[in-house]
Amino acid sequence: ALKFLPNRQILPQDLSSPFLEYLTPRSTLAPPHPSPLAARLLSIDGINSVFYGPDFITVTKAADANWAHIKPEVFSLITEAVNSGEQVVSTINTTSSPAGQYGNVPDSLAYNEQDSEVVGMIKELLETRIRPAIQDDGGDVDYCGFENGKVLLKLRGACRTCDSSTVTLKNGIESMLMHYVGPSVSQSL
Repeated sequence: ALKFLPNRQILPQDLSSPFLEYLTPRSTLAPPHPSPLAARLLSIDGINSVFYGPDFITVTKAADANWAHIKPEVFSLITEAVNSGEQVVSTINTTSSPAGQYGNVPDSLAYNEQDSEVVGMIKELLETRIRPAIQDDGGDVDYCGFENGKVLLKLRGACRTCDSSTVTLKNGIESMLMHYVGPSVSQSL
């Protein structure tokens, strides 16, 4: 995966999620968040996904694709969209989301007064220490739950397909959660 920093806001200000991820060409055209740029990027042979963070774009290629062949076209499309002032992501009011479009739900790390003290601590640590590091690598983290001492997480963007994501999850995130949250956390999945 390659991360691009276009020097401008990518996601709409009113979006409740810190990311959007497109895994299929169809998902780039459908409500609630169509993206013409993601549609053009996914039409490039060898591109598997397009991930938008607040101010970055991550493009993931297939294992058999060569960056030397596709990077110039990817870079050209992103540069053209950014320089033209084109809206990278649109918002259309709807209650459903298509298969292959992720991120159009509220931020899983957002404060919820119904969370237990331990879950609140986990979310705060993920938001303040872990998410920024993962976003630096072109990805993001979703909190999926806390059950029997296990923190359930989902890595997105570049981190979803990265070979070292297991090491990141086990050695980085899990050890930090166990250190700061304490014995309530025994594992991260």
